Amino acid sequence: MTSIKLHIKETLKLAYPVIIGQLGHMMLGVVDSLMVGKLGAVPLAAASLVNGLILLVIVLGIGMSVALTSLVAIAKGSEDHDQCGIILRQGLLVNLVFSVLLVFIVYFFADIIYYLNQPHEVAVYAESYLKILSFSIIPFMMFQTYKQFIEGLSFTKPAMIILIFANIVNAFGNWVLIYGNLGMPRLELDGAGYSTLLTRIFIVIAIFIYVTSSKQFKQYDPTLRFRSINWKIIKKIIDLGIPGGFQMFFEVGGFAFAAVMIGWIGVNELAAHQIAINLASITFMVGLGISIAATIRVGNYLGKKDLAGIKGAGYSALFIIAGIMGSFGIMFIILRNFLPTLYIDDPEVIEIASSLIIIAAIFQVVDGLQVVGIGILRGLTDLKAPMIIAFIAYWLIGLPVAYLLGFTFGYGVEGVWISFVVGLSIAAVFFIRRFQRFLKVTTFEEVT
Repeated sequence: MTSIKLHIKETLKLAYPVIIGQLGHMMLGVVDSLMVGKLGAVPLAAASLVNGLILLVIVLGIGMSVALTSLVAIAKGSEDHDQCGIILRQGLLVNLVFSVLLVFIVYFFADIIYYLNQPHEVAVYAESYLKILSFSIIPFMMFQTYKQFIEGLSFTKPAMIILIFANIVNAFGNWVLIYGNLGMPRLELDGAGYSTLLTRIFIVIAIFIYVTSSKQFKQYDPTLRFRSINWKIIKKIIDLGIPGGFQMFFEVGGFAFAAVMIGWIGVNELAAHQIAINLASITFMVGLGISIAATIRVGNYLGKKDLAGIKGAGYSALFIIAGIMGSFGIMFIILRNFLPTLYIDDPEVIEIASSLIIIAAIFQVVDGLQVVGIGILRGLTDLKAPMIIAFIAYWLIGLPVAYLLGFTFGYGVEGVWISFVVGLSIAAVFFIRRFQRFLKVTTFEEVT
């Protein structure tokens, strides 16, 4: 019992700054929407379109950067401090090259927006906005590299603090550049793009100064003094990063395409979906925080070759998230008629959203279990099979079930939402089963 309590305490200690930091990162988008919304429906629609498109690309970069957390946590667990610094430098090299590739993809994809059957005025705003945002991928990826490095070392508070300050920088930048204050030209939606670019430059400079000047990291040599290109480490980062990125892509992409399906049903259904998914996204940040904490702690114990520690860290994280998400689910059911009124006053949309929130109550639990499950597997450097599981769960099963329930059987938007539960449940079960399978392995040589 003491061991379980200790595992829970240590997991929550690592998780809560990540949760706050992720909410801070989410608030950047909320603030952008609020400030762009004052310009009118067209710029807001363009911002929504672009943010959805760029997210599908950025998750690939996030997956690549998150690989560092696992590798650094394992190196720290085995007390190989030099290796931690080497992983950071090689990670910076990999993520710089990868981010430049993503910039080219996003920048040139912007010209294709005109072929997505969007209103012409929306496409004009969106093309320019997306091109500006494309350049912010590089500083974002550099920030992610340092963030994942220090999180792998169990320092989760610094990124939280930086992301909180980033909201102030972004809001001020929006005020100056969107509306043309302090003598600056009025750039409207493009101003929000430039503000995001400047904010991401700010966060990478802030975390670079913190990491390189802090005494607690000197033993890991987090400097830019490259000794050589370490192809072995680069291969490890890529071997973890690519499947990790595609696992995220399949999940995010599955939900994005399901939203397109809901758009086929009707405007009110799509509005209700946006309300329910936004609420679920807020609580998901808790799951993401527990997931990252699980990655760190499981990776540390893997480095120590402590099977009991891996078991305790993994199961305690699953126990925590089941309890927290279950509580959120109960809250959703109780407040199902009230929560939609925070977003809209349309009775029909509120009624549809209320029904979706009931489904979201179940959605919460399995979503939390699957994200923590993948976090555990990430700590074990097991991501190739989970990538395939995600593809099967969300694309080969989830989306067809969404179409069958939503259209063939006529359950509409509720049917699509039930498919979310189906896909997430399959992913959760198989992620947890892979963790249990790992625990049956008798020698660490098979997995390290």
